[in-house]
Amino acid sequence: MVRVLVLYNTPADPEAFDRYYEETHIPLAKQLPGLIRYTVSKNVTPLGGDAKYYLIAELDWESAEAMQAAFASPIGAETAADVPKFATGGSSLMVYEVAEV
Repeated sequence: MVRVLVLYNTPADPEAFDRYYEETHIPLAKQLPGLIRYTVSKNVTPLGGDAKYYLIAELDWESAEAMQAAFASPIGAETAADVPKFATGGSSLMVYEVAEV
């Protein structure tokens, strides 16, 4: 499995972020082809260091090829272009393989 991890920094207007993310971005992202899991974490508390994130999203696909095809699709381009509309604090993305042990 391949996971895309999106780390959202604190936005300028958290209420506006939440509203847009829940009403617009989540429904858009859930249309990504081959998406098998989408989770959101809030109230993130660091256990050391000073990294502070407002929200963390995790999106899973069966393979790197499936994830790449999803983001290469028209809905993938639309989803990526949507992020600057609400993520005023910026965001970081990571992609990695996931294995249960």
